Amino acid sequence: MKCDRSEQLYEKAQRLIPGGVNSPVRAFGAVGRHPFFVERAQGPFLYDVDGNRYLDYVCSWGPGILGHAHSRVVEAVQRACAGGLTFGAPTAGEVELAELIGVCVPDVEMVRLVSSGTEAVMSAVRVARGFTGREKIIKFAGNYHGHSDGLLVKAGSGLMTQSVPDSAGVPAGYAAETLTAVYNDEESVRALMEENDGQVAAVVVEPVAANMGVVPPKKGFLEFLRRITKAHGALLLFDEVITGFRLSLGGASQYTGVHADLYTFGKIVGGGMPLAAYGGRRDIMSCVAPSGAVYQAGTLSGNPVAVAAGITTLKILMEDTGIYERIDRRAQTLAEAYRNAGLTVNRAGSLLSAFFVPGRNDCDGRETVSRLKEQEQRKQARKVENYEDACRCDRKAFAEYFHHMLERGIYVAPSQFEAMFVSDAHSDEMIGMTCEAVSACAGNWDRTE
Repeated sequence: MKCDRSEQLYEKAQRLIPGGVNSPVRAFGAVGRHPFFVERAQGPFLYDVDGNRYLDYVCSWGPGILGHAHSRVVEAVQRACAGGLTFGAPTAGEVELAELIGVCVPDVEMVRLVSSGTEAVMSAVRVARGFTGREKIIKFAGNYHGHSDGLLVKAGSGLMTQSVPDSAGVPAGYAAETLTAVYNDEESVRALMEENDGQVAAVVVEPVAANMGVVPPKKGFLEFLRRITKAHGALLLFDEVITGFRLSLGGASQYTGVHADLYTFGKIVGGGMPLAAYGGRRDIMSCVAPSGAVYQAGTLSGNPVAVAAGITTLKILMEDTGIYERIDRRAQTLAEAYRNAGLTVNRAGSLLSAFFVPGRNDCDGRETVSRLKEQEQRKQARKVENYEDACRCDRKAFAEYFHHMLERGIYVAPSQFEAMFVSDAHSDEMIGMTCEAVSACAGNWDRTE
């Protein structure tokens, strides 16, 4: 695999950009190599500046549910560009996209468009505080909600990849208002609520965690969060920057049957362009300026080019009802291949992660009580249900796996703590090829403690 041009660009980038990248996980530091530089993308493939082609399961970290450069989305963006890139004034497209979001997720009675997931969550938390008159929030270790100061406490994703528990430069006072619970642990939430009764504005959660690897909620966990927030007068905020319009057209509320008070969306909602949104109940969102006293603004919010991409993407998802069945089925096929290779796999819809948890995942098949008990204990020990479980994973084994896949032209996230995304552009044949690559060195990944 040639990498001369990428190496040259990375050397130059390191002199001009911190770490040579504009988002930390792109540096490939967790897998012990330099990044490749992308020249273009089409369908399920990335093409780098050295002419290498990769079957892409990163999908720009989630937006590419239709694959790269979908013809209808590109055409919509080109038409929008021809009319002007930004106006700083209202457009009809903003109203149409807001309406489409509400049709897909009926809980979102009002919505405000912004430019990034970080901005969306930061703003939604401010709204929750303004609406309730309270200052504290509860989040979960390993859930990532963007890089705003008050939320970089036990955050997942890039911070886990870089082995940085919290960020420098965050005032202690900000962190003090953020209480951290254990994902999938009801008692940890209950204790914080009781200790801070009447002070918690909101519980902020990834309804399906995807920034410590994919970690679905245990049965009843989200329902518990719904009940306890209501009981204590706090709001429930679903961070759906990743899960929105991916788990289903209606996101996590449709997928799980649990309804939040506030939602944040990113990635898919912008069709691959820099766009995000936050919204929810009308009485809560009416607090946002200029209607209310909670201030939030943005020069490029509702950018017409990004809005055009978002509208077109949501319309395609609404028109082709078979997309979700196809990507879920293909993700299930991949999950089975990883399990057959001896790995722990978590999946929710078209999101999945293969975890390199220490210990064996096999059994010699003897149907004795002691053997079955041993097998069950082994399975339990290998489960990944929270931040602590994810931290046990073998990062060296993951790096070996990453290189194995990349050498075969398959690009997965360069971190154990990121999700694998399946798009509608991934054909059954491509999924089969990926399964073969997974099986090719399965024996090398089965680690004993």
